[in-house]
Amino acid sequence: MSSENTLDDENTFKILIATDIHLGFMEKDAIRGNDSFVTFDEILKCAKENEVDLLLLGGDLFHDNKPSRRTLHSCMELLRKYCMGDHPIHFEILSDQAVNFGFGKFPWVNYQDENLNISIPVFSVHGNHDDPTGADALCALDILSCAGLVNHFGRSMSIEKIDISPILLQKGSTKIALYGIGSIPDERLYRMFVNKQVTMLRPKEDEDSWFNMFVIHQNRSKHGATNYIPEQFLDDFLDLVVWGHEHECKIAPERNEQQLFYITQPGSSVVTSLSPGEAVKKHVGLLRVKGKKMNLQKIALQTVRQFFIEDLVLGDHTDLFNPDNPKVIQKIEAFCIEKIESMLDIAERERLGNPLQPEKPLIRLRVDYSGGFEPFNALRFSQKFVDRVANPKDIVHFFRHREQKDRKDNEPINFDGLVTRTSSEGTTLRVEDLVKQYFETAEKNVQLSLLTEQGMGKAVQEFVDKEERDAIEELVKFQLEKTQRFLKERHIDAVEDKIDEEVRRFRESKKDTVEEEEDVREALNRAKAHRSQGDGSTSFMDDIDILEEPNAEDSDDSITPPPSRGRGRARGGQRSTTRGTSRRGRGASGSTESKTSGRGRSHKNPVISPTKNVSIMDAFRTSSQRSTRTPAPKNIAPEIVIDDDSDDDVSFVKPGKVEQRSLSLSSISSSRRGSQGQSQSSRGVCFDDDDDEDEFDPFKSSGNANRRGRR
Repeated sequence: MSSENTLDDENTFKILIATDIHLGFMEKDAIRGNDSFVTFDEILKCAKENEVDLLLLGGDLFHDNKPSRRTLHSCMELLRKYCMGDHPIHFEILSDQAVNFGFGKFPWVNYQDENLNISIPVFSVHGNHDDPTGADALCALDILSCAGLVNHFGRSMSIEKIDISPILLQKGSTKIALYGIGSIPDERLYRMFVNKQVTMLRPKEDEDSWFNMFVIHQNRSKHGATNYIPEQFLDDFLDLVVWGHEHECKIAPERNEQQLFYITQPGSSVVTSLSPGEAVKKHVGLLRVKGKKMNLQKIALQTVRQFFIEDLVLGDHTDLFNPDNPKVIQKIEAFCIEKIESMLDIAERERLGNPLQPEKPLIRLRVDYSGGFEPFNALRFSQKFVDRVANPKDIVHFFRHREQKDRKDNEPINFDGLVTRTSSEGTTLRVEDLVKQYFETAEKNVQLSLLTEQGMGKAVQEFVDKEERDAIEELVKFQLEKTQRFLKERHIDAVEDKIDEEVRRFRESKKDTVEEEEDVREALNRAKAHRSQGDGSTSFMDDIDILEEPNAEDSDDSITPPPSRGRGRARGGQRSTTRGTSRRGRGASGSTESKTSGRGRSHKNPVISPTKNVSIMDAFRTSSQRSTRTPAPKNIAPEIVIDDDSDDDVSFVKPGKVEQRSLSLSSISSSRRGSQGQSQSSRGVCFDDDDDEDEFDPFKSSGNANRRGRR
């Protein structure tokens, strides 16, 4: 401790380092719901007690990309409790803060804001769990940054080139250049490093006098050919690398002999997976930097829930278990109970000296039942420990490895990869990998012919992980429009074989390129933009409908009730359609019906969108035919767009009797070329068909049922 006290002077930086806090993990669990918040409270309390100059976080502060209100509230409450106060800040920032924090509305460090009173500045990069998303590229850290609680740095908006500008800190004679880069898909960042597209900018003055720190949140261990970042990719002028994302605690600095810098891996502060790496004791690091020298003190976290994991290979206990014994399952179950009881005894002894630790530990027993053994009922087995462990539903995990001789005999079937993958606890299957694997092994008739596997995988991942409901639809529409433009520019003949060949070439040319990544990002941005525009246009059209509907029915006041907003009800032998369409009573005159139906048709035209229900061949042929025609039908286009944004009419108007009548664009466009009176009568015929076949139309019947249910 004497050496530490001598370092604590006006020239020594004191920085508390932590990563992967995962606030909100299992917050709905009755036992483990508060674990992440309790440990975060301990980390902030440790920073305040040690009077650190700043708190440095290495990503994944939140577990979910869209944290709940409870999680956000608890986080802001703790940050305000420990990081605000009258304690003076003893260091200054020399770099251009508009460059370091230029992505927000307040491009300066929070402790220099005249409206805030900060005692412990918090600097953080984003991780893969709380990364920016959406059209505005915002994340949960941006909310904390806007509130003045966190300084979010390390953002990069470009997917082609990254220039990392450091935050230059100075305290007395000690100067630190703090580099950071938020989480980026590993394959993309790997390719950028290989192509020399990642540049770390250095101060022009006294380059050798700066202590260079780098915060990164990527895969450190190799999960695939390019699904990680090798340590050799990083610049050799760095002194210390703080590596986030890896949950195993390796906080003691490890020297890279090739690049001659040190790497510290603090690991997570909460157990998020029952794997061996999470069983290592959790720590945070207190870093002291003076000049070019550093000292890292390990601080064990006292509030982390205990976690014990053991492996049991039944084949190694041939003296105890015989697969041919009819009571072997009972013997295996009794042996597993002894193993779990021993782990519970160890947990009880370790917890006696620490009242801050949660009472119930996490227990995992992995049983390898290879060699002809059968597993027992794990759920029924777990009921014996439901009041003593924090994870009663998954205490025992059974897996087995296929023997080498079996693999040789069954080589054509090759089930080994599947068995091995499901039995590995440390391996995490990604959505995009599953999508790619599915299409690689699928039959030819279900192979992708327009989209690429990577693009589809990204869209599905956005849909699953970040609840972007329009991601897949917008990607399909965007790629279809882009392919149609490509075919038009190439002036391809309307021959199916030629079009298929050109589409195939166009698809192959985009595989694993920057253009493919840009297409996915553009499609996601369009999904956000369309949704925001749809909300505004829907409310605007609602007001228009209120004004226009009475005028549309002035000639039929005697037989039509007052117009309703959005939904009509069938009364007195009359039936109302959806908002904006005419009401057609079965006892009404033919002239009145024709007039009202024509009025409603001009406002709600159920035209099938070519980007949704028409093939590439139909769209291509129609586009070539339209080039020689007059552009008169284009007057209906704005109303069609507004109609698509209406939430009330989707289930009634949009299907357009697709299953009963196959409409092509050529037939629709030809029906539009008639005179105005003919168009009204022909449109009225279309609605009469819907009327006559109403009882056979599943969409209409569902709509009527919904209306009856709302009375």
